[in-house]
Amino acid sequence: MRGKYLLPGIILAMIWAILCAQGRKESISSRLEEYKIAFYNVENLFDTHDDPECEDDEFLPWGIKGWNRNRLNHKLQTTAKVIIGLGKWNPPAIVGLCEIENEAVLNMLITESPLASWPFAYVHFDSPDRRGIDVAMLYQREHFTVLNSDNIAVHLSFDSTLKTRDILYVKGLFCNRDTLHLFINHWPSRYGDYAFTSRKRMAASRILRENVDSLYHVCKDPKIVIMGDFNDEPDDESLRFLYENDTKLHNLMKDPGKTKLEGSIKYKSQWYVFDQILVSSNLLDPGGKICIPDRRVWIYHPDFLLMKDEKYFGIKPFRTYSGPRYIGGYSDHLPVFIKLKVEN
Repeated sequence: MRGKYLLPGIILAMIWAILCAQGRKESISSRLEEYKIAFYNVENLFDTHDDPECEDDEFLPWGIKGWNRNRLNHKLQTTAKVIIGLGKWNPPAIVGLCEIENEAVLNMLITESPLASWPFAYVHFDSPDRRGIDVAMLYQREHFTVLNSDNIAVHLSFDSTLKTRDILYVKGLFCNRDTLHLFINHWPSRYGDYAFTSRKRMAASRILRENVDSLYHVCKDPKIVIMGDFNDEPDDESLRFLYENDTKLHNLMKDPGKTKLEGSIKYKSQWYVFDQILVSSNLLDPGGKICIPDRRVWIYHPDFLLMKDEKYFGIKPFRTYSGPRYIGGYSDHLPVFIKLKVEN
């Protein structure tokens, strides 16, 4: 007789186990909150005042590009639109920026644009770039607490007269759960001789690697996010130097999220992946207090950031200027972002 009830009992036990497992999954899911960390090359966010120590003449009211307060105001509004749109009206907790002229434009961005509705603050240092453009980081104070920050100089030992952007380092507490170490980069451009400019980017890569290695010496298992406009692609030597033959760092751009685009910037007919996010491998652990469960970086490409490419066909980023001609777009780069989940 006992055998008569054994099979239904087993089935009921299996159903109960499945329901319990599903309940545990839902419970874990309910304890996770999603935040975004983004990077955006905003393309020449200049003020309208002359800085005698920098080559900013083209972005002055009397300069070749006719930069004025109206155009600056429009640039602030469009930049804010992109940052807000990145989070679908819930902006990213952290946004790395490059091509920022100074602290003044950052202050305008968070106080004179729709970003004023959120508790944004910023970290910024002036760097020795000849045009005066810097990297910076926006963060929402309710999600991130800055513990330390510094600018890391990129010395080009083969030519001391050359200057480039510093690397911005920020250490902080993310959502009161764990410490994040962030490095924001804007490496030397490819303008000019490629072999020579690649030496500059390799120098930046070595300095970044040295600082990451130093971090591992003083911190136990640090959680690291490296982002920027590297002016090189994931498989170029300067990027491979950071993660190849080393399990500590992972370049998420080697496996980007599904996108209809092949890159974050377009030059002539070719798309390039210059804007990238690398992370420490421990952030890919789904059991961590903070993690990136989908292990991906995403290119943000809504239609309003793109325009028809009349010369090379297809589409291209809708930028602020086309040569010296003002067209009132957003940037020549598309933003990239990751989804970071935090256990409550």
